[in-house]
Amino acid sequence: MVIGSSGDCCIVSDEKVPAIPALTIGILLGTLCHIIIQGSDVGTAVKTLHDGFKIQSGHEVIDTLFNRGGIESMMYTISLTIVAMSFGGIAEQTGMLRSVVSTILHFARNAAMLIIATIFSSVVTNCTTSEQYISILLPGRMYVTAYKERKLHPKNLSRALEDGGTVTSVLVPWNTCGVYAYSMLQVSAFEYAPYAVFNYTVPLLAIMFALFNIKIERIK
Repeated sequence: MVIGSSGDCCIVSDEKVPAIPALTIGILLGTLCHIIIQGSDVGTAVKTLHDGFKIQSGHEVIDTLFNRGGIESMMYTISLTIVAMSFGGIAEQTGMLRSVVSTILHFARNAAMLIIATIFSSVVTNCTTSEQYISILLPGRMYVTAYKERKLHPKNLSRALEDGGTVTSVLVPWNTCGVYAYSMLQVSAFEYAPYAVFNYTVPLLAIMFALFNIKIERIK
């Protein structure tokens, strides 16, 4: 077993250790190395976990690579996930989610229409919430029971969410993915959309596969 740790990552080979224990081992080993080898104290180590490692090597690429930030730098993504799950929980417990799903399922009478409804819901959520994570989490919560009741394998739901939510997010200019692409490339989603063939053909192919019952797996 080989373990490499920098406080942010842990690579555990051969043993196939699950992600959470592997990350925990990496964090603990990184913290111990920070205290024992680098001569730091516990308070500084905890602060490093929170704020991240700071280095000024004189090389811009190296500084950019290592000065990523700690837990604080990930709070935006984490908070969005928490908000999405909270919103989904509220919508489910208050009956709003059940009302929306029942209306959609009234028209989605077979497996193909259910998958198409999932893709469509993910695209709409991408446009209305402006966040890719929510476009995956919320429709996933909405339709998971329907997939089970219709004996459809969970991988069908996962694939539909990816086809409708993940790949289309960058095509929405006000979505966080579209905003990020613009900030990096200085090219708006409207400009690069015609060339992003993969992003708009995947949902279309997924719909076609659903209609022709291609690769639709069921629970036996």
